[in-house]
Amino acid sequence: MNGDNINSSGLVENSSDGSGAFATGRYRNLFAEAGRNHDEIESKIDSAFQQLFHGDPNEQAVYYPAGENANGLLAYIYCPYTDDVRSEGISYGMMTAVQFDKKAEFDALWNWAMTYMHHDSPQHPAYGFFSWAVKTDGTPIDEMPAPDGEEYIATALFFAAARWGNGKGIYNYQARANQLLRDMKNRKFITGPTVRGVRTAGNLFDAEHKMIRFSPVIEICEHTDPSYHLPAFYELWARWGHEGDRQFWLEVASASRDFFVRTTHSKTGLSPDYANFDGSPWQGPQGSSGDSVNFLFDAWRTAMNWSMDWAWWGKDARQRQLSDRIQAFFESKGIADYGDRFTLAGEQLDPGHSDGLVAANAVASLAATNPRAEKFVDALWNLSVPSGQFRYYNGLLYLFSMLHCSGRFRIWSPNR
Repeated sequence: MNGDNINSSGLVENSSDGSGAFATGRYRNLFAEAGRNHDEIESKIDSAFQQLFHGDPNEQAVYYPAGENANGLLAYIYCPYTDDVRSEGISYGMMTAVQFDKKAEFDALWNWAMTYMHHDSPQHPAYGFFSWAVKTDGTPIDEMPAPDGEEYIATALFFAAARWGNGKGIYNYQARANQLLRDMKNRKFITGPTVRGVRTAGNLFDAEHKMIRFSPVIEICEHTDPSYHLPAFYELWARWGHEGDRQFWLEVASASRDFFVRTTHSKTGLSPDYANFDGSPWQGPQGSSGDSVNFLFDAWRTAMNWSMDWAWWGKDARQRQLSDRIQAFFESKGIADYGDRFTLAGEQLDPGHSDGLVAANAVASLAATNPRAEKFVDALWNLSVPSGQFRYYNGLLYLFSMLHCSGRFRIWSPNR
């Protein structure tokens, strides 16, 4: 089904380039397919970038310049409703900047991440990784990583090397990406002090299940987050990463494709926020992650991930079924006003109709086969650029989705 060659031991021996954009160089423009012209598409997308990166800092922008140091300008992506900076946001900002060919913004974010979030002490349990949450002055809130940040940072660095070439020090993008990949796969467990007490943490991928962990912290490393699964990226790492790790990344891509089918509900297509490696919902302690068995904010991104994988690689036709399934569910709930949190069986938990979910559901149209897909693209097109208190998550997903649906979220290959 997925186009890989499997040997008698069940290992992926090699992988074709598939039938997606990596092989063909062609990216669908869903807005153009719906009849919109090139100039209005480009203007709408570029205006969104301008607002979220350089608009009013009180109501519009998430990108905040923060002075400079010996490595150059500094900037961070700000989350207003929690008053902090997250590795997720920095990584999304870097990916956005490289897709828009904004080197100055990319370098400022990368410099801030390396200055205030990166751990370079071999004695620290997060050595080689990034704090997932810090204050705007760099004071750590939680020094342990949230692995989706590292995934996007590594891939954005590869793309930066392709678009702009490698510089020196922290700006040798490709060298930094490869080192991060090696640590994500191979780093040993380390015990040491953090701002939240002594922690023990290891690498970011479970070697047995070939899956991204929810966290490398030993107490919570034996489950995953479906929205962290990015087979579109793993295929690239299998071509650009360290030769000794490439087989592993192919296996991880294959495992994630199978996982999407197992973890999504057979009728609604919804995935849980957190899941066990077998795909079943992971139940956290009540009062913290106790509702993680449901379709919540993290899970919005899962359909976006499998649809990007289909668009770039075209290896697993089951992803088309998943997109049709989840869009059929949301259409049944009223495409103009469906809620943003559900049980996996489809019981609505919250009446809110969130821009970020509308955006992510539009990306599912890249893999969908049913004509209803155009309704979800129209819903994204008709959104205003997110602003106000919740512009961080909604706005970043909006930018990603506008890029995906216009064919501007592209692979930039440093070795091709």
